[in-house]
Amino acid sequence: MTAFAELVLVGRVVKPQGRHGEVVVEPFTDRADRFPTLAHAFVPAPGGASREVSVERCWPHKGRFVLKLTGIDSISEAETMRGAELRIAESELGVLPEGSYYYHQLVGSQVDDESGSVIGTVESVMETGADARVLVVRGPEGETLLPFAAAFVKSVDVERRRLVAVRPEYVVAD
Repeated sequence: MTAFAELVLVGRVVKPQGRHGEVVVEPFTDRADRFPTLAHAFVPAPGGASREVSVERCWPHKGRFVLKLTGIDSISEAETMRGAELRIAESELGVLPEGSYYYHQLVGSQVDDESGSVIGTVESVMETGADARVLVVRGPEGETLLPFAAAFVKSVDVERRRLVAVRPEYVVAD
């Protein structure tokens, strides 16, 4: 049995949908075919373990996906899934092009500036609607928002969980 924390988050159940146990899922992936081709996923189980669920059907709905999970056949059963994270094994992820990273590979990484001083640890990756995502870095000086762009992030070492970045300069308006 795989520990739930070792799996990769791909979506979260938002609410029940319909009368036959379907659930609406908010996707946390930019891979358009992730949910339409998803055959199974893992949900949390007691003690930090995971429990596998099978996907019978999937269809898009208002920017999200509706999933019919095997064994979830009523609104009340679907309600027990509300808020559940859906995860997959890392081995099911596709290979990314050079210089691209999955969010889970960045979160938890230490960020140092070019002189070797610690800026902090990547807490999350924020979508802004702009070309570059923003790393939310928490460190000794508080929260730093760091654009994940070549002008700011100089190197990424996924294996060592380290990033080297230019320390952003902020201008405070009067």
